Amino acid sequence: MTKLNYWDATWSLDEAQCPCDLHFVEYLAQKGASNAVIFHFGTGNHHIVGLKMAENGSNCAVLGITASPQEYDDYVELLIKNPRLGHTYKAYFGDIYQLDARLLPEFDYVSLFHVGEFRTPDNDAYGALTDLEMTLMLADRTKPGGEILFFTGSFAYDKAQAVGKQLLEQRPFEPAGVYKSLQIFRKRSR
Repeated sequence: MTKLNYWDATWSLDEAQCPCDLHFVEYLAQKGASNAVIFHFGTGNHHIVGLKMAENGSNCAVLGITASPQEYDDYVELLIKNPRLGHTYKAYFGDIYQLDARLLPEFDYVSLFHVGEFRTPDNDAYGALTDLEMTLMLADRTKPGGEILFFTGSFAYDKAQAVGKQLLEQRPFEPAGVYKSLQIFRKRSR
């Protein structure tokens, strides 16, 4: 029987090694993001994106995904201790390569900081999407003027760059610069 390709570990906040979530929160604050809908790939056990958006008065809604059972358990504990968090931050456990567009709202921001890091041939055993297919699906669920962001410090950034190149060729996106460790692509307005 085929098992889900999941991550049997957890990621604590380590700004020196992986500042992308903190840079994302700073970027959203700098842009004055409010009432935005955010998709966040890789919650970490710190859940900093969902927590900061819930605390800063921006009324941004965050949908986060983790493939780590431990990180999901940490989310459940956070929610039990702070039920108000559940109004604007939803995290779920699953394989991002099994996303179904029918279940997704339209997003203003999509963080894909871990593209290329975790997909393996094990995902093929159950028909999971590729990095490119998953990115294009989320691109289609991104509002005009919305953004997809990649992490330039990822050990798999070469894969993310290849996906970003295809994103520009296959969807109406354009490069929108860099913020600290984040590469930004913006969806053209219709």
